[in-house]
Amino acid sequence: RPFGCADCGKSFAWASHLERHRRVHTGERPFGCPECGERYRQSSHLLQHRHTHAGDRPHKCAECGKRFAGAAELAAHGR
Repeated sequence: RPFGCADCGKSFAWASHLERHRRVHTGERPFGCPECGERYRQSSHLLQHRHTHAGDRPHKCAECGKRFAGAAELAAHGR
């Protein structure tokens, strides 16, 4: 893994993964929600957050049928 973090030594196969990891150390959150201003380190986290504004809840609990905007919320519900 040729791309190593100068702060913690963690290494990555891709430069883009190192760039994303660096945000852990810098605190940079470049992806902002245009509706509420909440900011995220990864674009995928922003996209997941945007479901909360749209009312979109694509993740359904197989046990009770309750729906969730994100997979993490569904997983927490199942615990």
